[in-house]
Amino acid sequence: MSALKITGARVFDGDAFVARDLFVDDGRIVEEAPEGDVCVIDAAGCYAIPGLVDVHSHGAVGYDFCDGTHEAIDAICRYQASRGVTAYCPATMTYPEEKLAGIARCAAEHVDAPDAAALVGINMEGPYISPSKVGAQNPAYVQAPDAAMFERLQDAAGGLFKIVDIAPEVPAALDFVKAQGDKVRISIAHTCATYDEAKAAFDAGAKHVTHLFNAMPPLAHREPGVIGAAADAGATPEIITDGVHIHPAAVRAAFKLFGDDKMILISDSMMATGLDDGEYSLGGQAVTVRGNRATLHDGTLAGSATDLMGCFRVAVRDMEIPLVSAVKAASCNPARALGLEGERGTLAAGAIADIVLLNEGLDIEHVVLRGNVL
Repeated sequence: MSALKITGARVFDGDAFVARDLFVDDGRIVEEAPEGDVCVIDAAGCYAIPGLVDVHSHGAVGYDFCDGTHEAIDAICRYQASRGVTAYCPATMTYPEEKLAGIARCAAEHVDAPDAAALVGINMEGPYISPSKVGAQNPAYVQAPDAAMFERLQDAAGGLFKIVDIAPEVPAALDFVKAQGDKVRISIAHTCATYDEAKAAFDAGAKHVTHLFNAMPPLAHREPGVIGAAADAGATPEIITDGVHIHPAAVRAAFKLFGDDKMILISDSMMATGLDDGEYSLGGQAVTVRGNRATLHDGTLAGSATDLMGCFRVAVRDMEIPLVSAVKAASCNPARALGLEGERGTLAAGAIADIVLLNEGLDIEHVVLRGNVL
């Protein structure tokens, strides 16, 4: 690993950008300049932000995390690192236990390549969802939450499952939340839940919401639903800012409702991300990609074809989310949700040296990954 000195940048300090030098030694951010040979990066005119953390993505560059192969994980994580995503928590789809167990075992065996994003967890998006809100999930494998099944999968994954999704209105959902809520972050997802049903889940220990607005009832003045309950509970909502899933005004409203210390930008990217238009698949179902829009053949949105850095730029450039708020939502908040606070999502001394240098147009100039310049 190289010792680094990054000069001239405006450095994100958690609440603002300040002009100061950044020092890296032995893969960590340090307070003082390292001794000996030091590689100097002139970052004049750049923003220095912590590496992005994607807690909800399915794949990229022709691979799906649910392929359950080391080749797929390596390719996806290398692509993510090249796009400034330095910590990666991919999502599974709705599959039977045997398939999910194979994916979990592969992830547990994974060793991060030097030029690849760190695999820091798994987000279990299915199969504990509502059969009436499957979205692009496969309805054939939807089932009620099963704590014993989840524990078997967690054992197979070596504890890598950090988020598990449930629809709180389905049978056994609240029992699952009560049994697992102190062991894994439980997210409300793919649901028809009322305000009261969602509130019961949050009261029982749920803390997170999967792709806010999508695959759930809308926020209405007499039926506030999941969104109203999540706001009351102080939950952390994911939001897809690819410019396709959610209108910019709704994104701005969500930031105002929840605050930028709670919002989490996600990509929900699928295997077409980083590739040309064409025919792909997600969860075993055919997907057509045109531009950055990915749909099943019936027109249902099927994840996104935009990586998290792309979503970050759309949020700032096109949706008028302040840059500081976007950094919190794409790095600090997801790191905290995964239990990585202090290690990732920060440029404070002692943190892993995951640093992205962006120019004025928010294009990537350099990625520093665990202390190494890509």
